[in-house]
Amino acid sequence: MIKVILWDIDGTLLDFLKAEHAALQTCFSVFSLGECTDEMIARYSAINRTYWERLERGEITKAQVLVERFREFFAGEGIVTDCAEAFNKEYQQRLGDTICFCDDSYELVKGLKGRVKQYAVTNGTLTAQSKKLDRSGLGKLFEDVFISEQVGVEKPGIGFFEHVFDKIGEYQKDEVMIVGDSLTSDMQGGNNAGIVCCWYNPYGLPNKTDLRIDHEILNLQEILQFLG
Repeated sequence: MIKVILWDIDGTLLDFLKAEHAALQTCFSVFSLGECTDEMIARYSAINRTYWERLERGEITKAQVLVERFREFFAGEGIVTDCAEAFNKEYQQRLGDTICFCDDSYELVKGLKGRVKQYAVTNGTLTAQSKKLDRSGLGKLFEDVFISEQVGVEKPGIGFFEHVFDKIGEYQKDEVMIVGDSLTSDMQGGNNAGIVCCWYNPYGLPNKTDLRIDHEILNLQEILQFLG
């Protein structure tokens, strides 16, 4: 029986793409960079994704991710890259301005409080995630929040999960389930930790990995069937 749920935040409980879209447009306005079109945002998202995947593989640091992604994006769009660092600082603040729940996730987490222990596990920055959790109200529903920037290890590193286990107490591995949208971060991390892996796959994307996926769901509400 599942006694503990480790929730990913971005792309799982909260719609990250909508927050990203709004934050980029606001920052373009703040820095007087002109129009930020949907096509530009799509190009940025693709660049951003590659940087986070490199971080998960241990190839670069988070500090490099946060600034270099914007330098590469700006260079491709013909924008002077000098403001990349300042742009990122503003962007981190703006990411928490737009709160959009995936699949009525707030009510789901609220309804499960007291029934199972729930924790947030995220690679997002402390600045962005703290604001999101506060504004969304989710922060008050969790037993605790584990942000990689504070832990000192990124998902999917086993050190991240060892830190979590040290904090949450004694549980069997089959009593702990991670729920997340990322194969390379959440599911790989769950595999590394030997816990139950629930892949949130709302777009029905193919799984081209050999990772162990115990459950695959299209809607977060489906996890109720695994809780007994």
